[in-house]
Amino acid sequence: MAKSDEFPEQKQSKPGKQHAMHPEPELIRDNYKGSGKLKNKVALITGGDSGIGASVALHFAKEGADIALVYLEETKDANSIKELVEKEGRKCLLIKTDLKCEEHCIESVETCIETFGRLNILVNNAATHFPKDSILDISKAQLQETVETNFYPYVYVSQAALKHFKAHDVIINTSSVTAYRGSAHLVDYASTKGAIVSFTRSLSAQLAAQKIRVNGVAPGPIWTPLVISSFDDVSDFGKDTPLGRAGQPSEVGPAFVFLASEDSSYITGQFIHVNGGEIIGG
Repeated sequence: MAKSDEFPEQKQSKPGKQHAMHPEPELIRDNYKGSGKLKNKVALITGGDSGIGASVALHFAKEGADIALVYLEETKDANSIKELVEKEGRKCLLIKTDLKCEEHCIESVETCIETFGRLNILVNNAATHFPKDSILDISKAQLQETVETNFYPYVYVSQAALKHFKAHDVIINTSSVTAYRGSAHLVDYASTKGAIVSFTRSLSAQLAAQKIRVNGVAPGPIWTPLVISSFDDVSDFGKDTPLGRAGQPSEVGPAFVFLASEDSSYITGQFIHVNGGEIIGG
C-alpha cells in the first residue's frame, strides 16, 4: 500500500483490523459442514487476511484444501486465519508482500509451489478503494494506486500460476456489483472491477481448450474491514439492497467453493452475484 503522504487529502483505505470491527464480520457459519469438495487441492488466495479472502480460505479449508494466503500488512489477522485453517487439519502458508510489484506476484506463486509442490486454485481477490465524489478529485497517484492494486496483480499472478496449472485447475476473480451498475463515488475502483469482468471472460475463452476454468464472484455491499477503513459513516451501509442489509463474508465464501469444485465443471467465463438481491445483467 502506498505511504499515507501520497494521498494527504484523504483517509487511507487499509485492509485488516478485522477484530476491531463492531460487530466483527462473520467469516464462516458455525453450522457450515465441508464435504471434501476440494480434498487435497492447493489454493492461493490474495488479500486473504480478512473479509472475503479470509472467508474463502476458511471455506476452502473446511472442504479439504491447503492454503497459501497472500496479504499486505495485517500479520495479526493473517495469523488468526492461519490458526483457523490449521484447526481444520489443513496447512496454511502465509506470504506477506505487496502485489503491485510483478516480481512479488511471481515470487508468491513460486513460494507456494516450493511449499506444496502444486497449485490448483487461484483466487485473485486483493483490492483497495478511495471514495471520491468527483472525478476531478481523483489524483494521478490515486488512480495509479487503484489500478496497480486492483487489476495488475490479477494478470501477474495468473500468468505465474498458469505455468503450473493442469487440466481442471481453476481461477476465480473477485469483481464487484459496481462493475455492472457503476458507482458515483468509486469511479476508479468500479472501473478496475469492470476490467476484471472483461479479463475473466477473455481469459476463460483463451484457456477453455486446456480445460482450465476461469470464473468470478461480484459481491455487493459486504461487511469487511475495507468498508470501515474507507467510509466515515457506515450506518446505512447495505440498506439500499432489496434484502435491506449488508452481507457477511460467510455469505460469499460458499460461492467460491462452488466455482472451485467439480460442481461447476460446466461453467466458465461467468460471475455469481452475491449482492443482496440487486438485479444485474451479465
